[in-house]
Amino acid sequence: MATAHKEIDERGGELFAGGVDGNELLTISTGAVLFVLLAALGVTILMVGTLIEEHLIIGLVLIPPVALKLASTGWRFTKYYTHDEEYVEKGPPQLFLRLLAPLVVLTTIVVFASGVVLLFEGPHAHNTMFLIHKVSFFAWLAVTALHVLAHLPEMQGGLRADWGSRNFREDIPGRSGRGIALASAIVLGVVLAVVLIGEYAPWVHYMHGAH
Repeated sequence: MATAHKEIDERGGELFAGGVDGNELLTISTGAVLFVLLAALGVTILMVGTLIEEHLIIGLVLIPPVALKLASTGWRFTKYYTHDEEYVEKGPPQLFLRLLAPLVVLTTIVVFASGVVLLFEGPHAHNTMFLIHKVSFFAWLAVTALHVLAHLPEMQGGLRADWGSRNFREDIPGRSGRGIALASAIVLGVVLAVVLIGEYAPWVHYMHGAH
């Protein structure tokens, strides 16, 4: 029995291992998924009159991966400023990224929160919420574009390091855990989008009627 518990503990340790490097790789993988989803969201914005349903679906699917990205970066921030030895040795991000981070977090929260409020309030929501959503979106787009461009050089190497093994061994500790976390976020987003399908109708009718 003791041996069985030890094996479970060891498997659990391997699943959630990786430390500062594992946290960085989770952030990179999540960022790559967000990059693809945000590109798709951008297409719907250009044709929001006809792609309003797709816009709502992708926006909802994005919420859990965005939360995961904020959690992974927030974890590094917390560990570094609480003087965790491993994270202190790794060092902080570039100064530019540290200055940009609060703007990325703030605009991300505002744009998604206002989008959810608009979803439930419907197309006849108060003009103030429309304004908040639009202004926060353009601000978020600007700071997020800078954030993504700054991280592009490390993204390809990070993805190759974590997922490039042909035989998919656990070469880097915690890869299974990172995969489970990312897959769970995507699945949760899809579930959220499906559960809230009933809220789409007012927006679909309004946007299609307006065009």
